Amino acid sequence: MKDILLVSDNGDLTHSLETIITFLGEPCQHTSFSACEEALRATKVDAVLIDFDDAAKAKAIITQFPHIPFVAIQPANGQIKPDCNLVSVITLPLTYPVLTQAIHRCQEYSRQKPGATRGSGAKTRLFRSLVGKSDQIQGVRRLVEQVAPTDATVLILGESGTGKEVVARNVHFLSARKEGPFIPVNCGAIPGELLESELFGHEKGAFTGAISARKGRFELAEGGTLFLDEIGDMPMQMQVKLLRVLQERTFERVGGNKPMQCNVRIIAATHRDLETMIRDDKFREDLYYRLNVFPIDSPALRERRDDIPLLLQELISRIQGDGVDGVRFTEQAIGSLMEHDWAGNVRELSNLVERLSILYPGQIVDIQDLPQKYQYGDVEAYQPDYPEELLERDAFNAIFAEAAASEPAQSDESESQDSDAYMSSQLPESGVNLKEYLSELEINLIRQALEQQDWVVARAADKLGMRRTTLVEKMRKYDIQREEQI
Repeated sequence: MKDILLVSDNGDLTHSLETIITFLGEPCQHTSFSACEEALRATKVDAVLIDFDDAAKAKAIITQFPHIPFVAIQPANGQIKPDCNLVSVITLPLTYPVLTQAIHRCQEYSRQKPGATRGSGAKTRLFRSLVGKSDQIQGVRRLVEQVAPTDATVLILGESGTGKEVVARNVHFLSARKEGPFIPVNCGAIPGELLESELFGHEKGAFTGAISARKGRFELAEGGTLFLDEIGDMPMQMQVKLLRVLQERTFERVGGNKPMQCNVRIIAATHRDLETMIRDDKFREDLYYRLNVFPIDSPALRERRDDIPLLLQELISRIQGDGVDGVRFTEQAIGSLMEHDWAGNVRELSNLVERLSILYPGQIVDIQDLPQKYQYGDVEAYQPDYPEELLERDAFNAIFAEAAASEPAQSDESESQDSDAYMSSQLPESGVNLKEYLSELEINLIRQALEQQDWVVARAADKLGMRRTTLVEKMRKYDIQREEQI
């Protein structure tokens, strides 16, 4: 605790409490009831131990300051119960275990208080990449904040795609080394024979192709943080050399013999079970304990499904920040995504959002728009029901377009001769009976469609872009029948 305030008009009680709290190593001060309100408004305190000899007066003060945790000090026959920011009740005579438990409750009240984790703008900006309200992700944030100010070696464990590098960058950003470099190395992506040179650098002529001296990642990370991703894939011979660097804080370039001092914080990460690898003689036990000073488990997405709506919002914001039209999701689509197991974790979710933004830019995505493997539950896709006039007009346009495309080029004279066969944009001087003209045109097109489809009504209806039942009604209306072959 930063500061504990004792509120009482009883001098003996105040002296007794002050002695015990000072013995615990906690800073404290005291005040009377008359000066209590002014002291609470003027001074930042983390806990208040208040004398309940006058219960009414004490309760009035507690109600005025809901953001501060209070501990009631009641006489032996008291019946006070904890409630809201009255987090604990101590009955006299005071005992050490009871007091320490009460102070711990005050700490938890302040730590878990809504808004308590909101830090500076910079911290909030970086922690956007650790989005979520679940207990798992909040636990990760808390561990990051605790270990970041130290120089302790951190080991981040978790499945691929859970954002282990994001956690590492947060540790670096919140540390005293944030002005220094953050250098990531994927130990599984670099061949074993090249990894030593990659980490420690090499001198000119150290091996074939080394035409000049080159700094390694340890030198590049001097004064900052070196992130060793997929440390479980590091070859055994390199594990020995890494252990030496961690122990002695010195290294030599490949082909050199000059020891170089190393002021680098090490953060390692892996998706592998290192303890199993130790039993199988695939990972050094001594290196494991050097790295595992402060472990952080990066939770799988399926373990924190309730964070998916917030993650979607964050991923869409990033895409829009890159100048791409994002998508929005219906409630049913989000619910379906929350049912998925997410083997690829947050990386898989990010890829899905990017894919959907390409397919449906600026649109709303429903469950049937998701790829098949992300669709959960029986949801019938919406099928629009268009008016018959619209369907017929579309069918006529399509048939005319098809006929025009298949018709060979004709001379102006031929086109004039065929004007009776096709609709003309010029109205004859004598006029036209539009209803009869359209009826004849409709009968002609229906007959063509039926003949092309060998009088299979269902296929002809598809050709005309209408329902089968609608085509049957029109055939009845115009008395269209197939002529019997003689």
